[in-house]
Amino acid sequence: MKSKPIYVEIPINAEMEKLWNATQQPDQHEQWDLRFSSITYLPKEENKPQEFTYKTKVGFGIAIEGWGRSVGSHHAEDGSKTSSLHFGTDQAISIIREGRGYWKYISNGDSSIKFLTQYDYKTSFGRVGKWFDQILFRPLIGWGTALSFDVLKRWLEKGETPSSQYIRFFSNWLITFFFFFIWTYHGLVPKIINMHPEEIAMLDVFSITSIQAYWLVMIMGIVEGLFGLVWLLYSNKRRLYGIQIVLFPILMLGAIIAQPSYLIRPFNPLTFNLALFVLSIAGFMISKDIPTAKSCKRKR
Repeated sequence: MKSKPIYVEIPINAEMEKLWNATQQPDQHEQWDLRFSSITYLPKEENKPQEFTYKTKVGFGIAIEGWGRSVGSHHAEDGSKTSSLHFGTDQAISIIREGRGYWKYISNGDSSIKFLTQYDYKTSFGRVGKWFDQILFRPLIGWGTALSFDVLKRWLEKGETPSSQYIRFFSNWLITFFFFFIWTYHGLVPKIINMHPEEIAMLDVFSITSIQAYWLVMIMGIVEGLFGLVWLLYSNKRRLYGIQIVLFPILMLGAIIAQPSYLIRPFNPLTFNLALFVLSIAGFMISKDIPTAKSCKRKR
């Protein structure tokens, strides 16, 4: 099955020259484009394409380095522009071997510009590489392109630097995975799987039977596990933070009232819930208007 080229489009309210410089000048381009850690222009020869090198850090001290050529640019009479690229790498570990693409800057007649890209590439590692690209890498790099375009848009329109946008974006998702783990773990391990005696003991304040306490703990574990999944699936993280800002003080007071002796234990309900309460406030503050790949059009 032949893979479809990656296509990303977004409207940007900015001057053409400002957008052109942000995408064509290496020191600006590498700030917002998640796909590149650094871009370096090589000395340009007259009547020759502009050549450059790029580096992408993938973690654990590993980086993919490659080459590129700006093989042409076209300025239309209506003010629109096009820039074409030829890129590739000789590194054996890279899934991308060689590719071509273009950027288009289409003026809408006002301050809005339709900024779009389409590119495709050949993969390494034979059929395994094609399978890996189709299943994982191509959707991931397409998502990264779209996210980067939204970061660029917010930079030019609102003035927030790309670095601060990415800090908020990845901090938000780091906290999201943390809360997914917290709720899922506490729902499954001490409640559903082990049915810890202290989980049942905290319900003694309600004067219910042991069977009733057992089923109530089981239900609480299921609810907590489902709430953990909601953290991954529900897009409005700000609303979830708001729920927790109200919920954690209630859980903290409930646990202390049920078993006041918990206050003298390490990692007790007071310190644990208070830490999660403060983290929820921090998450609520950083999660407002974060960049998203969903703002881009992904098909022609």
